[in-house]
Amino acid sequence: MSKSLGNVLDPFEVIEKFGADALRFYCFREVSFGQDGSISTEGFESRYESELANDFGNLASRSLAMVDRYREGIVPEADADPLLVADFEGISARISALLDEAQISQALEEIWVLVRRLNRYVEESQPWVLAKDDGDTDRLDQVLYSLVEGLRILVLLLHPYLPNSTAVLLEALSQESLGLEDFGSRSGGQKVSRIEPLFPKL
Repeated sequence: MSKSLGNVLDPFEVIEKFGADALRFYCFREVSFGQDGSISTEGFESRYESELANDFGNLASRSLAMVDRYREGIVPEADADPLLVADFEGISARISALLDEAQISQALEEIWVLVRRLNRYVEESQPWVLAKDDGDTDRLDQVLYSLVEGLRILVLLLHPYLPNSTAVLLEALSQESLGLEDFGSRSGGQKVSRIEPLFPKL
């Protein structure tokens, strides 16, 4: 192993620069729990940029920012979008079953499928377009509610992996409990806040 070749990762340097959450995430994401695996500076930076900064961090920031911009920071009262209900259905039970079998990395992959799904939902629903059309007020409310509700579920599922980062989001979402209720079970009306980037880009 050689640091100059990039096939060794100094955990203290990583924690100082990126935080413990990022290192913990990378280790569980890159190497299945209980198995041998390969880690590297290059691999860490790739996961950090693509998954933490882009997939999750950007999703959280833009979702909260749109509620702040279009609804003055108040989550609309609306029904969950049926387009997302099936994706989130039973997720708590699936993750619990995997964790009971110590399949920690596999559980994280299941969660990340939903992270990617919610990002696709943003692009499919295009709330910035709906905000320009006064006739789509109800649809915009549904989209914004569903984004916040999906984010809430993701934050609670990711809390064991990213405790420091998700604590910031729990506060921003006005979510005081760690109880994982079903997608769509929390009503709107609560105040949410914009956040600084959780994982600044390299």
